[in-house]
Amino acid sequence: MIFKKIFFLLLVFLISFFHAQRRKKVDTVYVYEKVVVYDTVYLLKPIRFKPNGLLLPEPRLEEKFFVRNIYKEDIEKQRAKNRIRKQKSGASAFGIETGFGLKMSDWTKAVSNQNAQLGENFNIWFSKNILSPQTYLLISAGISHWNSTFDLDANRDDTILNGYYFTKDSQPLLFQKFNNKHFEYSAQLKFIYEWKNIRPFAGVLFNRNTYKMQFLVPENNILGKLDDFKSDQTNFGFILGVQYRLIRKVYLSLEYQQYKMKNVSLKNSTFDFDIFKTNNTFAERKINFGISYAISGR
Repeated sequence: MIFKKIFFLLLVFLISFFHAQRRKKVDTVYVYEKVVVYDTVYLLKPIRFKPNGLLLPEPRLEEKFFVRNIYKEDIEKQRAKNRIRKQKSGASAFGIETGFGLKMSDWTKAVSNQNAQLGENFNIWFSKNILSPQTYLLISAGISHWNSTFDLDANRDDTILNGYYFTKDSQPLLFQKFNNKHFEYSAQLKFIYEWKNIRPFAGVLFNRNTYKMQFLVPENNILGKLDDFKSDQTNFGFILGVQYRLIRKVYLSLEYQQYKMKNVSLKNSTFDFDIFKTNNTFAERKINFGISYAISGR
C-alpha cells in the first residue's frame, strides 16, 4: 500500500518537472539605435555654355465648365442688334410729330400786353442717314395754329384803328376787325447727331404767316361789303433743339426758332392798296414742345 503511494508521488513529480521544462522563458531584449546625420553642401559655379534652340510644348486650351448667364446674354444680343441696326448704311425713317408752343412777336407789342401766343402744331417728317450711322438729315413740313392775344372790334369798342382809309381812287374803307390769330405753314431742314438716346440738332426753316384784317368796302358805291386784307409773307430763320428717344420709335423734342418779317403789309386782290405798309423788320421767336412717332424705319 505504501509502495503505491510512493509511486504515485514520483509520477506526479515527474509530470510536473517535464511540464516546467516545456514553458517558454521570457528574456529581456535591449535595442540600441544609432543615428547618423549626413550633411550635403552644394557649391554654385557659373558654367559657360551656348544654349541651343529651346523646344517648348504648344499650349493647349481646355474647355472649362461655366454657368450661362441668360439675362446677360439677352442684353448682349439686344446691344448687338442695336449696333447692327445703327450701322446700316442709308437707313431712313418716316414719322409724324405733334405738340404745342409759345410765340413772341415784336410787332404786336404796340397793341397787346401779352407777348406770348399759345399754339398747336402738326408735322410730317422724313429722315435719312448721312456721313455716319449717328448723323441724320431730317426734312419736315407742317402747319401751326396760333391763338389770338388781342381782339380789335370796331363794332364793340373804340380802337386805335377806327376811321376811314382811302385807296388811290378815293374809295373809302372802314376798319372792322383785327386779331393776331392765324395759321402758319413751315418747312424745316435739320441736321441731327445721335449720342445714345440724346439727339441734338440744328437747322433752317422757311415759313409763311397769314394775318387777316377785315374792312367794310364799297359795293355799288355803298360801303357795305365785308372784305379781308391779308399779309402773306415767306420768312427765313434758324432752329436749335434737342430730341430724346423715350422708347424705340417715340421721341420727345424741345426746340427754339427765330426768323424775321420784313416790310409787313396788308393787301387785297380787288384793291391796289397796301395798308400799314412798313419798311421795318420784326423778329418772331418760338419755343416748341413736341412728341414724334416713327411710323416706319427705326
